[in-house]
Amino acid sequence: MEDLRKPNMEDYDKVYAEFKHQVPEYFNFARDVVDKWAQDPDKLAMWWVDDYGNEAKYTFKYFSERSQQLANALSKLGIKQGDMVFLLLPRLPEWWESILAIMRIGAVYIPGTSQLTPKDLKYRFEASEGVAIITDAENAPKVDAIRNECPTLKHCIMVGGKAEGWLDYGELIANEPTVFETANTRSDDPAIIFFTSGTTGYPKMTVHTHASYPIGHIVTGKYWLDLKPGDLHWNLSDTGWAKAAWSSIFGPWNCGAAIFIHHSTGKFDPKKTLELLATYPITTLCGPPTAYRVMVLEDLKSYKFPHLRHCVGAGEPLNPEVIEVWKEATGCIIRDGYGQTESVIMVATWPCIEPRFGSMGKPAPGFYISVIDEDGNELPPGQEGDIAVRIKPERPVGLFKEYWKDPERTRATERGDWYITGDRAYKDEDGYFWFVGRADDVILSAGYRIGPFEVESALVEHPAVAEAAVVASPDELRGEIVKAFVILAPGYQPSDALVKELQEHVKNVTAPYKYPREIEFVTSLPKTISGKIRRVELRELERRRKLGEGK
Repeated sequence: MEDLRKPNMEDYDKVYAEFKHQVPEYFNFARDVVDKWAQDPDKLAMWWVDDYGNEAKYTFKYFSERSQQLANALSKLGIKQGDMVFLLLPRLPEWWESILAIMRIGAVYIPGTSQLTPKDLKYRFEASEGVAIITDAENAPKVDAIRNECPTLKHCIMVGGKAEGWLDYGELIANEPTVFETANTRSDDPAIIFFTSGTTGYPKMTVHTHASYPIGHIVTGKYWLDLKPGDLHWNLSDTGWAKAAWSSIFGPWNCGAAIFIHHSTGKFDPKKTLELLATYPITTLCGPPTAYRVMVLEDLKSYKFPHLRHCVGAGEPLNPEVIEVWKEATGCIIRDGYGQTESVIMVATWPCIEPRFGSMGKPAPGFYISVIDEDGNELPPGQEGDIAVRIKPERPVGLFKEYWKDPERTRATERGDWYITGDRAYKDEDGYFWFVGRADDVILSAGYRIGPFEVESALVEHPAVAEAAVVASPDELRGEIVKAFVILAPGYQPSDALVKELQEHVKNVTAPYKYPREIEFVTSLPKTISGKIRRVELRELERRRKLGEGK
């Protein structure tokens, strides 16, 4: 009997010192991973539910055969190795089938979120020269609005609906054979492109290859998610975010674990999420910090989680008090993980190491990561600098290949022997990393450098605060001041007295100079689809306001 509670990594230092990826010359995830699990015809790959009482279980054999049918159909349409195929689907099994089929023919898949506008889609088709899109009836009108302006777009395929000018997904694959000779893709052939937004300019096209990314996620699945073939893993991420690749396909399926999928068209519902966690035999959970922050506001004592054994959070560091409340209710410590659209897991609180609440954890096996200064020198413990990955003499498995057709932007991420993540941190004496913020999120106030996360953490320790975002606000005297946007917990009302109380609270919890000189109470915060707070929007809002005041 498989012991799910025994961690895959029992000695961090030993695994880190000895670990090395095996990357073959040719690799294809669909053939070399999914088809191998499919040799057991009963092996569960997915347990799918929706909000209307529908439920289904799918095996690896099912995904293997369906993806081979779709690969046959796409090949007949003339889609070939190296072609770009856009994928815009919610949490439907066809999303997974499509990824595998696209990889089988050696084409490149580009995931997107349903929040994309027609203008966003037009830019993506122009930049990628995409030849096809697979989407649903809800998103099809966006494509119709721009398809005449996208000369490379030849094939539009619809899941779960029919419309003029669209191929019906079900009919397309219905009579195709369940056998397809998967392309013998080279390990360094492009397989996936993520469009990732920076603080300025158009989104970058981040290229991952057939071997480096899926194989790199062995560490994500085996050591961070701690998955085994008997697990049922739930990742709360939307399919449009790179985190879905991490935790909804490559991480779990590398390990032979089944994934739990909740297809919901509405906003995140903490009550529904807790009900599903309590009802189904879900053993491991991955969610953004915002999801955990909202769930701990519920009456957790009214739920029982008999199967849940391991929880992780990713997107941005999680506040220690949220971790404490969650642990008390579930018995599970939420273990942080850090990575980027450009990478697999890079730093984490691994299951076998002592958690230090507020810390990111230690570097992933296969990566040499440090904190460096502007000249590329490693900094001693306690000194803040740039989080960097050593890429010479050998680029680590799991790090992106390049920004598509943009060598200048790719070079801009390098400093000597290092890839610069754009995030700031410091290390302690024991090698734990402590996140400070995005390089462009750091607040410079009267000569002090202030990381927003520490102030946010202090604020959410106060019972009145459900969520907080901290940004720089222009100030004539200090250059910038700390400004906090606060969502209040149920039962609290905005007031000047509460502002003063929160300011004093932050002064007591952290260094007094870090306290927010301005606090604004709000009902929502701008977020990415992955749940990260978009501080850049709040910073711009503050700049516009202050500039307006000065006129």
